[in-house]
Amino acid sequence: MNNNHLMVDTDWLKSHLNDPKLRLLDATVIMKQDENGVDISSGKEEYVKEHIPGAVFADLIHELSDPNAPLPLTAAQHDQFVQKMSELGVGDDTYVVVYDRGPVVGATFSASDWASRLWWQLRLEGFDEVYILAGGLPKWKEEGRPLTSEPGSYPKATFTGQRRPELLASKEDVKEAMHNSSTVIVNCLSPAEFKGETNSYPRNGHIPNSKNVFFGDVTDPKTKGLPDKEKLHELFEPVGALDPSKKVITYCGGGIAATWNALALFALGREDVAVYDGSMVEWSSDNSLPIEVGE
Repeated sequence: MNNNHLMVDTDWLKSHLNDPKLRLLDATVIMKQDENGVDISSGKEEYVKEHIPGAVFADLIHELSDPNAPLPLTAAQHDQFVQKMSELGVGDDTYVVVYDRGPVVGATFSASDWASRLWWQLRLEGFDEVYILAGGLPKWKEEGRPLTSEPGSYPKATFTGQRRPELLASKEDVKEAMHNSSTVIVNCLSPAEFKGETNSYPRNGHIPNSKNVFFGDVTDPKTKGLPDKEKLHELFEPVGALDPSKKVITYCGGGIAATWNALALFALGREDVAVYDGSMVEWSSDNSLPIEVGE
């Protein structure tokens, strides 16, 4: 597939559903957020009820996260990831389109950050032919397009990608970057979370010297995908994330929203953005690490 864009729209997907090289992955995770915190569960039940015809379910929580890691939703080890992708039919002569059901139940914006999480994991493990369905399942349904409860399946494939460790940032990397002017650290949470006005984490606020670009602002209300490049420049230029001489690390609460901003930066030619997988869940749990509140 020769597509310069990171996203495909519903018309495009409808006309390619029978392409033998397509691997359509439903990466839905159900996230509910209220004053008591966050509840996250697999989207498998929703997939079983209805999904886009042909799609297979990619379980980010149970099958594509490292079961031995101390934090939930830690990126799977390379071998575990490769095995699961091969079983789902993703291999060297295929291309992938990923969709989800939106970022959080009741969200007023449309960032497909669960789909971008899988986009990032695929790139992390050396697979590039991956695209996201703009607007995901909500847009597909809104347009009255076909749905099924019939499970999809693809023949087992051979996945030979090598891990790109530079796309993954650790706590140590972030500690070092905090005092290094040649790295820009981008916090992808809401301004209220950035300022420490919410009770989402063990300690509230943000990593010192990080800059805030809320991932919910990085969407186009019309297409439900990424905004145009001009708008992306407006969002990321002021924080220094487009300076080619600087490295960029994105983070959020648990390494999900951070992948949406990494996707947006990729669209602007920044293919080297690292995601801090542990994000605020890890950082705020370690009392030896500094946290700032306010602007």
